[in-house]
Amino acid sequence: MMNLFIRPFSPDDLEDVVQLSLLAWAPVFHSFEQVLGSKTYSLVWPDWKETQRTVVEKICQEHEKTLVWVAETHGMITGFIACTLNSQENGQDDTGEVDLLAVHPEYQNQGIGTALNHFALEKMKESGIKLAIVGTGGDPGHAPARRTYEKAGYTALPIVRYYQAL
Repeated sequence: MMNLFIRPFSPDDLEDVVQLSLLAWAPVFHSFEQVLGSKTYSLVWPDWKETQRTVVEKICQEHEKTLVWVAETHGMITGFIACTLNSQENGQDDTGEVDLLAVHPEYQNQGIGTALNHFALEKMKESGIKLAIVGTGGDPGHAPARRTYEKAGYTALPIVRYYQAL
């Protein structure tokens, strides 16, 4: 694998992370439109880029329970992962959830997503988290994400969400 450095997110990284995520998720939203059809797709995501920008900005600026790390290759941000830690006092429901993961399209299929997953899982374990959770799509656009999560050791439980334009 290439020279990869994973470090905590800094507020100065925000625009780079937003732009990377828009590039990485463009195929996903194209896939959504193919699966749902244009009419339903436009009702669910009238402006996916603005929606995703808002989601990424909110997650990256969250509170103490949300952790964000960036992957750098040769000084360039090539990926990021955001996780939320949910600790319960009784220790029975300690979960960590991967909220977002994206790798720049030019750096995909080089192990960055898997490295970010392993890094986040280790940080969760160090924090006392007992169960890691991640959700992703079953559409063709999410196939790379599913492979990344499976490489990191996650077990899939298929869930279906239906849409209908009225």
